[in-house]
Amino acid sequence: MTADLVIGDARQLVTLHGDPGPRVREGLRDLGVIEGGWVATRGETILAVGTRAEIKPLAGPRTRQIDASDAVVMPGFVDCHTHALFAGTREAEWVEKIEGKSYLEILRSGGGILSTVRATRAASRQQLLSIGHRYLDEMLRYGTTTAEVKTGYGLSTQDEIRMLELIRELDTEHPIDLVPTFLGAHAVPPEHRDDPSGYLDEVIEVMLPQARELAEFCDIFCDEGAFSLDDAERLFKAASRLGFGIKIHAGEFRALGGAALAARYGAVSADHLDHLAPGEAEAMARAGTVGVLLPAVNFNLRLPYPDARALIQKGVPIALATDFNPGSAPTYSMPFVLTLACLYLRLHPVEAIVAATLNAAHAVARADRVGSLVPGKQADLLVLDSPTIAHLPYLFARNPIRHVIKRGRVVV
Repeated sequence: MTADLVIGDARQLVTLHGDPGPRVREGLRDLGVIEGGWVATRGETILAVGTRAEIKPLAGPRTRQIDASDAVVMPGFVDCHTHALFAGTREAEWVEKIEGKSYLEILRSGGGILSTVRATRAASRQQLLSIGHRYLDEMLRYGTTTAEVKTGYGLSTQDEIRMLELIRELDTEHPIDLVPTFLGAHAVPPEHRDDPSGYLDEVIEVMLPQARELAEFCDIFCDEGAFSLDDAERLFKAASRLGFGIKIHAGEFRALGGAALAARYGAVSADHLDHLAPGEAEAMARAGTVGVLLPAVNFNLRLPYPDARALIQKGVPIALATDFNPGSAPTYSMPFVLTLACLYLRLHPVEAIVAATLNAAHAVARADRVGSLVPGKQADLLVLDSPTIAHLPYLFARNPIRHVIKRGRVVV
């Protein structure tokens, strides 16, 4: 069978072949690297991976060939936690943080998430689509080929459903594959300020059933200044009955027990994890719940970083994501996240790459199709302007992406 595309002679070809499950403990160091490796694609999928002798004969006269002899070739990044659909920016609040105001102080004064809610509600569908395309274009240029996108900037039935419809539309129009997550329980909107319980009732009784046809996952911000552990359990019970996958924002500011609750409900991921109560990591490891770490938030808010090494030691499958949003993490650069993970979470570069690809794919239930270079999976690949794997996070504050191949097509 003739290939449509062949990438040859990669200095290091990162395959992540082997056990298809999430990598834990020592498995986080298993990249399945082929020195001088070759990969062939046909249509939207990977045709073969191997050596020059195995792959070169698959190239025909019409096969496009890319020389990667001075490059690293790896799977596309899976950004498994983003809020990439919103209107407005919050640089004024960013300056306030520099001057000493905390994230929670800004939120309590009506800023933060609520500021973005006002801007997003006021934007037209076409404006939001245009903004979404612009951000997704940038994410693609930095190597993201699959991204989860959460709602949570509508906070009314009409606006939350509108966000989910727009995410679906963007998914059909843009090369990046989008995974939609319903986050109606992101904050209490101003009109429910005096009745937060009534707002959660609306989320559970009205929004959830309407969101079911549009979203794969249901998420909640369970933390100080947001929703309680009891709120999260109420939502999880209702979401589970409707067949949603479960996610949670847990332990960003305080350990409320959200990660353990998520594990008890079989959540696909628990995200942030800066503060955990005793036993929560062990519960996540037993449940196979992926711990999504978001070091760009800690960097931007100047907060202590999670203890990633303890999570790894206890057998939690960890993933990395940007948390791209206009407040706590205004970045869409997965390469920058890898640098932060290596420097401040003390991940080895190999571990960071696994966490940003295969394990991140598990965090959005996409590991059967993306996250590793295995024949039959989607042909989502990156050709990096990097001579070694460690060079990717080492030379930071630049874009190392030379080519992005999405579903077998060179898109960057």
